[in-house]
Amino acid sequence: MVFRLATGLAVALVMVAGQGAWAQQVSENQVAAKTDWAVFEEQDPKECWAVSAPKETVNTRDGRVVSVRRGEILLMAFFRPAAGVKGQLGFTGGYPFAGGSTVTLDVDGAQYELFTEGEWAWPASAADDGKIIAAMKRGSNAVLTARSARGTVTKDSFSLLGFTAALDEADKRCQ
Repeated sequence: MVFRLATGLAVALVMVAGQGAWAQQVSENQVAAKTDWAVFEEQDPKECWAVSAPKETVNTRDGRVVSVRRGEILLMAFFRPAAGVKGQLGFTGGYPFAGGSTVTLDVDGAQYELFTEGEWAWPASAADDGKIIAAMKRGSNAVLTARSARGTVTKDSFSLLGFTAALDEADKRCQ
């Protein structure tokens, strides 16, 4: 989990550095766009990732829809050849998740559990990454449900249109 966290933080730093550019769908390191997914590449260290922002976000507290401030909300799959990372999923909800909580990822009715630390969530193992990625390649929609440290339940819906093409592009660039 520590390695997965360190890798995720490296991606987070890259994403934060380009935060304003992401909002405009323009970035120096974006190398491709595949429908609802973008592909980014960094050289030092070599990292490539497919990433998307949600199409819809619903925030509730005590069963009522509420307005909340959140940072970037991103679902991604990344590759880091030097570290042997190939197709690792990561999700950032734009807020610190409740301590000890998990995030539920629903891909067209199939549910998976992601473990959290701070503002990031990942599958427990590379094998789980593989299962989820296979489902995402076949699917059309991914919904991530999580709980913030303040008790807000968030539900973020991502389109999977272009996911397979973006993932393949990121993989190819990080061979």
